[in-house]
Amino acid sequence: MEGLAEHLVPDELWELFRRVVPETVVLRPQGGGRRRAGDRETLAAIVFVATSGCTWRQLPPVFGPCWQTVYRRFAQWSHDRVWARLHRVILDELGRKGELDWSRCAIDSVSIRAIKGAPETGPNPTDRGKKGSKIHLICDRNGLPISLGISAANTHDSLALQPLVQGIAPIRSRRGPRRRRPDKLHADKGYDYDYLRRWLRGRGIQHRIARRGIEPSGRLGRHRWVVERTVSWLAGCRRLHRRYERKSEHFLSFVGIAAAFICFRRLAAV
Repeated sequence: MEGLAEHLVPDELWELFRRVVPETVVLRPQGGGRRRAGDRETLAAIVFVATSGCTWRQLPPVFGPCWQTVYRRFAQWSHDRVWARLHRVILDELGRKGELDWSRCAIDSVSIRAIKGAPETGPNPTDRGKKGSKIHLICDRNGLPISLGISAANTHDSLALQPLVQGIAPIRSRRGPRRRRPDKLHADKGYDYDYLRRWLRGRGIQHRIARRGIEPSGRLGRHRWVVERTVSWLAGCRRLHRRYERKSEHFLSFVGIAAAFICFRRLAAV
């Protein structure tokens, strides 16, 4: 089990995770009971579920803790926003080393099918009206996701631009103060609205948004392909091929886990 946990959760990632996970104090005045499952083994099991796409009940017993224990810990960490904090810590490390390029950022979204009855779902216009959810993201010039969000599949992309830009956390820089605004933002025709252009200009962000009926979206491909590649990187988290989570915060947690691993791979390669 030690080898499997170290393979799924390298030492560098474990050190970063320990900085954000809350300390759990278990008090049993009466004594006895079962030994609490280790956080690293539990994290490895969660990573396995995210990358393999298996259900919680299909979790192999080799990880040690049973699937109910892993799910409860995942739910608690999702409630405590551990995954968002882990993503931000990794972004801080990348920014400290100068690996984030704020000169050209791009925004886009991707729709996936969802189970019935889940919140934040709606008829997907690209999937014959079947229920689905949408993942929104902003990435830097290298394709590293710096802001994430979810919505129903029938939510217009333009409605996510302002929350995503405002949701960029202050990230460390190699020199100077923390940054939370890109120099320039690229977007396709789904964001072609004058009020969005005015809103971006008011915050000192240059915009390059394709205009409907005037120019094809392909003209932005030279700079927007990075966000399309990031979407394909998110698909490496097989749990995101279809939304199985009934709670929105759990679905957003898996999106955050995928984004954190994309950024961690870049950090490990530095």
